[in-house]
Amino acid sequence: MDLKKLRKTSGRFFGWLALLICSLIIRFLPTQCLYGFAKILTKIGFLAVIKQRTIALESLSVAFGREKSAQELKKITKDCFAFLARSGVEIIFFMRKPQMLRNKVVMQNKHILDGALSKGRGVILVSGHFGNFPLAMLRLRLEGYSVGGIMRHMRDQRVERMFAKLRDSFGLRTIYSQPRKACVDITIRALKNNEIVCIQLDQNFGTAGVFVDFFGQKAATATGPVVLALRTKAALLPCFIIREEDNTHRIIFEQEFDLRQEDSFNKTVLLNIQRLTGIIEDYIRRYPAHWGWIHRRWKTKPKEDVAL
Repeated sequence: MDLKKLRKTSGRFFGWLALLICSLIIRFLPTQCLYGFAKILTKIGFLAVIKQRTIALESLSVAFGREKSAQELKKITKDCFAFLARSGVEIIFFMRKPQMLRNKVVMQNKHILDGALSKGRGVILVSGHFGNFPLAMLRLRLEGYSVGGIMRHMRDQRVERMFAKLRDSFGLRTIYSQPRKACVDITIRALKNNEIVCIQLDQNFGTAGVFVDFFGQKAATATGPVVLALRTKAALLPCFIIREEDNTHRIIFEQEFDLRQEDSFNKTVLLNIQRLTGIIEDYIRRYPAHWGWIHRRWKTKPKEDVAL
């Protein structure tokens, strides 16, 4: 085993071990100590994960380099890490005490979701890795909605099994993005059953997607939400969850997304993915610490940029 692979393997093992220890601590924490524990994790994490801290600052520089000072970017980075720590602690805590979510998470414009579901063709909730989105899914499930989410397999199978078990116990459908055909088939069946499918549209999608403007830079983006909506006539709803100052949350359902038609299928997909990406960018600009800056969103470059 080469040194790089050894570091990666050992890093994942210690990451899983830390998660296991933290989950055991969180299980027995009184509610009033939850965010104090998250502060401790923030301080440890911010010092320990140098690579992710560097990625966050690089990503923020791409997005806001011309608008914000270096001091402001550092503050957003710290706030982002604090947000991630609080979100992680909340997920583990509330998945075991779901009834507490009724007072913790409120829904704004719920009638828009119900109106979309009344058409009987399913709903695609489009969001990003923004806010504590798993809590939004949990809250919807608690209200009795049939909810699933398309997600990638985690790199560490031990962590994958841990969270998959929690999702299954709560009745949340997990739709893995690979293999692609199975993902599409399961998603279409769920929409035909008038279920809610959540898709986060803000991660680098390699060469399989389309390139759209995101903070003034071309970003490789998945086309799934629009393609699925065109194919199934399911309603598209942008949806975001906002953390308030008191650590309560507000789920916002935007008006149903009106798909604009162009003179070709590909142009229709590109135009509407750009519009959805613009909505996501607008929320990130308003709440920058809510987004996961530790992801290399602009990693894949368009061919012309690679040639240059």
